[in-house]
Amino acid sequence: MLSEPALVIVDAANVVGSVPDGWWRDRCGAAVRLRDSLVPFAVDGLAVHPGPAELVLVVEGAARGVASIPGVRVEPAPGSGDDRIVELVADAMSHTPSRICVVVTADRELRQRVEAYGARCVGPRTVRPLPPSRTG
Repeated sequence: MLSEPALVIVDAANVVGSVPDGWWRDRCGAAVRLRDSLVPFAVDGLAVHPGPAELVLVVEGAARGVASIPGVRVEPAPGSGDDRIVELVADAMSHTPSRICVVVTADRELRQRVEAYGARCVGPRTVRPLPPSRTG
């Protein structure tokens, strides 16, 4: 029997906010760009866990209208994005405790909360490298 693919939950607000590229001018557009950039990870997985992976992007606030696409399920948080991420991790681990669950965030408090359920955490650069610096 094949094991389930790793569950990778991405904290959209935290990952988008990790690069000062003007995201604050269009939060929904920034979430769409992040969502689209995650598609290859559904097949390839992350460096910490090869693919395939089930990708879930948790959005909140102005980004709640972002739709799912093949390879990336978008979960709009009715309130706090962090609370929704913890709910998703808790639910996944209660149904399949052996499943690998990775949360992409730099939020220390969220990391502690999801690690208590057995999730592994990685930083935003895992899925969103810094853009090349401009010199000139």
